[in-house]
Amino acid sequence: MELLFLAILILVMAAALASGFPVAFALPGAAIITIALAAGAGLLFAGNSSAFFASGGPIEWLTAGVTNFRGVYWEVERDTLIAIPLFVFMGIMLQRSKIAEDLLVTMARLFGPVPGGLGISVVFVGALLAATTGILGATVVAMGLISLPAMLRNNYSQSLATGTIAASGTLGQIIPPSIVLIILADQLASAVDQADTARKALYKDATGNLTMPSEFGVVSTSAGDMFLGALVPGLVLVGLYMAYILALALLRPHIAPSVPFEGKADARFWSRVVLILVPPLTLIFVVLGSIITGVATVNQAGAIGAVGAMIMAGYRLREGEPNAFIPAGLALISLIAIFVILANFDVNVRNIKTANDQLGVTLASIAVALFLIALIWSGWRTYVIDDTLRQVAIDTAKTTSLVFIILLGAAMLTAAFRAFGGEELVKEFLTNLPGGFWAQFVIVMAVIFLLGFFLDFIEIAVVVVPIVAPILLMDPSANITAVWLGVMIGLNIQTSFLTPPFGFALFYLRGVAPQTVTTLNMYKGVVPFISLQLLALAIVGLTPPLVNYLPTRLSLLSETAPPPSNPRLQLCLEEYNFTQLLAQRGDITAAITNAGQLDVSGLPRALQRDLTTGFTRAGQVYDRIDAVEKSVAAVAAATPAYRPLHQTVRSLQQAIRRDLAEIRELETELRLSAGQSDAERNRITSRIDALKVEISELESQIPEDWKGRHDDFVKLQRAELNARRQYRRTADGAYTPILKVIEVLDGVAALEAVRPEIESALAAVDTKTPAEVTEILSPLVTTIGRIDGARAVRTAVSRARRAARRRTPNMEEARTKLQEALTKLDEDLAWRKPAAASLREPLANYAKAIESTVGLRQQRRMHREAALSVAACQSGHRDISLSF
Repeated sequence: MELLFLAILILVMAAALASGFPVAFALPGAAIITIALAAGAGLLFAGNSSAFFASGGPIEWLTAGVTNFRGVYWEVERDTLIAIPLFVFMGIMLQRSKIAEDLLVTMARLFGPVPGGLGISVVFVGALLAATTGILGATVVAMGLISLPAMLRNNYSQSLATGTIAASGTLGQIIPPSIVLIILADQLASAVDQADTARKALYKDATGNLTMPSEFGVVSTSAGDMFLGALVPGLVLVGLYMAYILALALLRPHIAPSVPFEGKADARFWSRVVLILVPPLTLIFVVLGSIITGVATVNQAGAIGAVGAMIMAGYRLREGEPNAFIPAGLALISLIAIFVILANFDVNVRNIKTANDQLGVTLASIAVALFLIALIWSGWRTYVIDDTLRQVAIDTAKTTSLVFIILLGAAMLTAAFRAFGGEELVKEFLTNLPGGFWAQFVIVMAVIFLLGFFLDFIEIAVVVVPIVAPILLMDPSANITAVWLGVMIGLNIQTSFLTPPFGFALFYLRGVAPQTVTTLNMYKGVVPFISLQLLALAIVGLTPPLVNYLPTRLSLLSETAPPPSNPRLQLCLEEYNFTQLLAQRGDITAAITNAGQLDVSGLPRALQRDLTTGFTRAGQVYDRIDAVEKSVAAVAAATPAYRPLHQTVRSLQQAIRRDLAEIRELETELRLSAGQSDAERNRITSRIDALKVEISELESQIPEDWKGRHDDFVKLQRAELNARRQYRRTADGAYTPILKVIEVLDGVAALEAVRPEIESALAAVDTKTPAEVTEILSPLVTTIGRIDGARAVRTAVSRARRAARRRTPNMEEARTKLQEALTKLDEDLAWRKPAAASLREPLANYAKAIESTVGLRQQRRMHREAALSVAACQSGHRDISLSF
């Protein structure tokens, strides 16, 4: 019966959407109606309102959508969606202030003389508007009103002109900043948690190990990562559009003729081009650049964009007047002043200590005040001129409200879908598909593409993604990243704006296109661009680094980059490191040999032992590399024969686990079915027996040699893992002792500086109270504790402090311990000084020679070359299924 109500849910939703009922109410309405029908049928036919639900009851599932929505979107930690109204405000402000119109007109004049130039200019401006507004309706309407008449007047084909405008207007959905990407990032955040949990369970079932290595975990994403990941695919799509128009214009000039420029390309023209192009490009650079460089979060970048759009609107609305640029100029000057002040002063109010600090804070306050004046001035202009600010605020509120209402409705629909077992049904269908991950992925992409004919991007993102994303992300055979999956879905969803009958870009364009332009020509015009979108989808799908490289690169080069010892980085780091070590084998071997010949007899025995061990392990590094490469080759040689067997058996075992889970559910139902009829109990018992027979048949299909071959392969994997661990321990043990000895030798000056303080404390024992002596010794203990290798000195001073602060102070003991500390200090300096003179520089040179290779794992962060290599390596997807 659950399947019947699942079908009713889908049919009610489809009927409501087809009838033109608002999406924001069709989604929750379908959920409420279906849950109510199921509850009523349960009461009528089974005497239990929960009888026809897969689990739980009607009240639980009716409230689940609202509860989940509130829990997900109102958490302080998950504030990504705050960026939506900010970017919407920015886009609508630029649209209503006619800046988008200026871009279109100017670009048309620049590109007009080129074959297909008007079409190329529309794509170019569409990309610029996408990076500044991201508002599809506004972009399509603006380009339809301005560019379409010009293209038709210059004998452009109706289909090419309308297709170019409609397709270019959709670029805002994939080129950041994009509302689609923000919503997808938010949906994928919870999907990653579910996928990671499922992968851990799979690892436990497959291997018997309770803990999965962290490097096998599902990699999460954020709105910033999505923006970075979508940047290159968005540019690929722009390039495909431009290349198509140019090729068509060259092959068939009569449908996309060039348009000679009628004006003069004088200084006035070029100054206007600069004035129109530079501010939007600067805004794009600031908004996206602040996210990419980590200066600002997505929300902060949205606020920057909203403020920048208001300042730009302030001068555009006063165009032609003498004082039009005064607020913008004041804002620019104040920003430059702020950057200069930050570079030369500490403007932290809490750190004011000198007159120079006070001056920096004062100057910064003045600069900020000037910027606020410029912002308020620009805001006042947008308020009084054509009621722009009010209209922008109303449109922003409407758009944002629409997004959040749809999110709420989709959360309720998803809850209803799960209530009738829809999620489990989809999961079972996808996991049973032959062909593994890629078969599942292609089916999901095809379904999303087909849904795009009827649903908007928000419904697809918030209804489909939470259901299918965890299934795709948990699969270890593909081991895809969430950002790659999000960008692929975003590219796919973009087609929904062009695919008839509900392509919103077509609706917007139809509303402003002349009557002479037929709807059929508009449909014909978008078909090539839909094909180009699918081509871009294929290109990105086959080339994951197009998406993954920029986010990974930024992560590894940022100030918060993970250290080289991070488990997730090891395979790629070792791939780079082995290459460098083998390439520099002669130099590194010579450095190790020379260091091993140093006379370390003047050092204490413990340091001698550490250094000798370090030199010995450094000499073993190349043997460890050889062992790793041999073990890797052994695994690679065994993989082709083992992989098909592994896939077959794991598939059978997965089916067995599903049957066992169903048996457990049925047995629970049987125990709780005291009030059910004998027929129902017999049905459950028969199903359990059938499942047990099925399990026996599945177990019989597992090859007899599976265990032996599996154990042999696991041994090879463990040998590789052990070889890598041996290498890491050897490399770390070769580098760490060198640093330790260098730090000890660097403590000479610090120890000499401590001597007068100990002598002063010794004198204070005879002249001051025990409490005062304790107060002198406490910071002294801390200071000596920071000096490497001075433990004996610190211990003596600490004991002196302990003697002074006893309930009955023993000042004689304190004096003895301080004298002992001086003796220990002199003994320490006696060997440190000559050792520092003879060993410090050679050891430092040796450490420098091996720090980027043997000692790379022990650095605080990777150097640039290593980070770029690791980023390129990690940008692909690595199959880890044989470890499961």
